[in-house]
Amino acid sequence: MRKTLVYILILIVLCFGIYYFLFDNNNTNYDPAEAGFTVKDTASIGKIFFASNDGETILLERTDSGWTVNKKYKALKSTLDLVMTTLTKQAALYPVTKNAYDHAVKALSTDGVKVELYGRDGKKMKVFYVGGVAVNNTGTNMLIEGAKTPYVVQVQGFDGYLTSRYTTNLKDWRDRNIFSLPPDEIKTISVRYPDKPINSFVINREGNSITVKGDSNVTRHLDVLNMRRVNVYLRYFGNVNCEGYMNGIEGMDSTLNTSKIQSVIDVTGMHGQHQHVDIYWMALNKRSKNVTVSDPDVPDDYDADRLYAVINDDRDTVMIQQFVFKNMFRKAYEFYQKDDSSALKTTPREWPRNVMMHR
Repeated sequence: MRKTLVYILILIVLCFGIYYFLFDNNNTNYDPAEAGFTVKDTASIGKIFFASNDGETILLERTDSGWTVNKKYKALKSTLDLVMTTLTKQAALYPVTKNAYDHAVKALSTDGVKVELYGRDGKKMKVFYVGGVAVNNTGTNMLIEGAKTPYVVQVQGFDGYLTSRYTTNLKDWRDRNIFSLPPDEIKTISVRYPDKPINSFVINREGNSITVKGDSNVTRHLDVLNMRRVNVYLRYFGNVNCEGYMNGIEGMDSTLNTSKIQSVIDVTGMHGQHQHVDIYWMALNKRSKNVTVSDPDVPDDYDADRLYAVINDDRDTVMIQQFVFKNMFRKAYEFYQKDDSSALKTTPREWPRNVMMHR
């Protein structure tokens, strides 16, 4: 019995030792100059620079109005938050083994991403290189600048590798917002349908007065503007995002050249902001839900879920969702229609659901 207790105690000590040395990242005895991959205080970071060996670079900078990308774009919050969380939680598990050393160093030099962190005062905080997945498919090979030994780094509780979090693809970093104006900051909204100009309209604000102008053949028979609908419509432009950027995709220019424009939207803010968006139909494809069942709001030749859009003079090409934009595709006469009282009982703050969008 006594021997059994001794064996149990030895087993407990061994298990504790294994856990301590392999999993308790906060208690490793590695030299921080060689294995200090953790940044506990990300609030002190003022700038982050990524550079890949293929020449792609990302510069993230903290400004009074938020983080920017490459001095031009607003940073995508979800991607930024993921990197910051990774910096606080990533830690060295163990040095790369001798057998894996050559492979790890070669991968770091050919496919690695250089990461430079700077404080709010502009001083360099830390520089390290992010490589690929470790040989056991758990953890990521990383190397502190100036160190001789790369380490396998991991976020505790996460078995995957971290390389993709340090992406140098601009599409992954750019904020996807298209419209972000609160109702009282909107001066004009113009929605034009090239195929059906009779449905086009312009909303204009002058002081406390708001007007909706459309084709005179339509509006001259309508004299009472439905201000509830106007106010609801203005709220749709408060936070509108695209699904993703499509710049640089092979054949995209040709696709747009042969695509039909669905609508053109221009929004101007009270302080001179202007957003211009050309929206194109996306051709029906194998993934289209309306391949077998028609959508009453979308012509049968086009995808019922997604459209293409080209934004401003930069000619950024993005993919947008019908679900997000359908509320903007209204017709001039709809702003003069009376509301169905029964519909308002269920959706008092929204546009009546029985009104179909532009087809």
